[in-house]
Amino acid sequence: MKIIEISELVKIYDDKKAVPVTAVNGVNLSFKEGEFAAIVGPSGSGKTTLLNMLGGLDEPTSGKINIGGIEMGHLKSREKIDFRMNHIGFVFQAYNLIPVLTAKENVEFIMHLQGKSKKERDQRAGELLTAVGLGDRMNSRPGRLSGGQQQRVAVARALASKPKFILADEPTANLDSKSTETLLDIMEKLNKEENITFIFSTHDARVVKKARRVVTVEDGKIISDEKK
Repeated sequence: MKIIEISELVKIYDDKKAVPVTAVNGVNLSFKEGEFAAIVGPSGSGKTTLLNMLGGLDEPTSGKINIGGIEMGHLKSREKIDFRMNHIGFVFQAYNLIPVLTAKENVEFIMHLQGKSKKERDQRAGELLTAVGLGDRMNSRPGRLSGGQQQRVAVARALASKPKFILADEPTANLDSKSTETLLDIMEKLNKEENITFIFSTHDARVVKKARRVVTVEDGKIISDEKK
């Protein structure tokens, strides 16, 4: 089942002071439920812009993004924020954890915004942190965790809202080889066992090797789309 459909997507950056830059140029693309896909390409190719538009973090200049039957362009600002919160999980290169909160509190945060009960928040946060191998570090704040552990908390947090899919922007960029391998194994396991869809934007050959679909972007256009 298709969960994302992109039609003739274009993004042009024009600050009126420089030559306009076309970051994404007429992209047509779709993703099915349960995919483990990587969007790759050189710096400036448009892959991160594409990912940001998929997540509703950046507005297209033209074209359509349909997620689960919802046309993103039809949503008002507040509706888009609510849609992201309830349907899209994010994992960023810089972790973006709240430093004053424990690992468990970081995972619970989005569920608190969703209005979930304390009992439900406690149970799901505990299950997710255990699933990413941090059941014994629930009460640790980010500053007491390694980079790899922080990114695993970020993955648990991304899953907390039970999203349709996870967008991961260069999630391994700040990690050493061992932490990268552990993180990718966890995400691959979640993908296979729970059918969670992951879409990566990455330069990392280790991520590309794990991916079962590789979409290559260059100069804002898709130049190849290969399934393994």
